[in-house]
Amino acid sequence: MAATAMQITGMITPVDSRATVRRSVAGITPEFYFQKTIDNSRLVKVSDPQRRREIRIFSTAVAALFMVMMFYAWQHFSSIEYGYRIEAQKAERERLTEVNRTLRLEAASLRDPGRIDALARQMGLESTQPGQVIRLNPEDVGAPIMAQATTVAVITAQ
Repeated sequence: MAATAMQITGMITPVDSRATVRRSVAGITPEFYFQKTIDNSRLVKVSDPQRRREIRIFSTAVAALFMVMMFYAWQHFSSIEYGYRIEAQKAERERLTEVNRTLRLEAASLRDPGRIDALARQMGLESTQPGQVIRLNPEDVGAPIMAQATTVAVITAQ
């Protein structure tokens, strides 16, 4: 074996302080690595049908488990989203109920007869005289009205 045919690569590493007395005087131990070439080009992989079937079954089982987990996650997150929507709609309903209540109170205060009378007096209106207001009978409101002929009064200009 010739020295030129052999490829030697090496590394010198220090040895721990306890072993320096026994091993070497310098405190370092040389380590050599030899390159070994292996030719695997002639190896042929033999297919194993049993192993291939096991891998297919395992892959199918993992895919089915993944699909079940994704379906569960989709349902879970959808239920959470619907919960947030329901809570938002409940809050909106409460807000609208409060707005409705305030509007009803405002309408009631605007319909107050005392307030209307005070505003009418400020505008210069007078209260009604007896016989000035004609009330309709509720049963006559929906009844059909027959045409009636009335006399026409002609006022001449003077």
